[in-house]
Amino acid sequence: MAVRIRMKRFGSKNRPQWRIVVSDARMPRDGRFIEEVGYYDALPKEDIFVVKQDRLDYWVKQGAQMSVALKSLLRRQKRKTRKSA
Repeated sequence: MAVRIRMKRFGSKNRPQWRIVVSDARMPRDGRFIEEVGYYDALPKEDIFVVKQDRLDYWVKQGAQMSVALKSLLRRQKRKTRKSA
């Protein structure tokens, strides 16, 4: 089974929010998933981005592939934390 770590959209019309989930690659974007490992909300002034890093690392070690959008968000989050430190 090919496993992907990607974002699942939820929220209302014109107010999207995203859950970061581990799912089978054959499932639709908003379909069934194995585990939720975080969430992302881009609309507030400061983006809200929360990830369970230990679970994310576990799934990557198991061979799960991250989506391009999620990789980009993680890179951007790391840059923000380096600048603020």
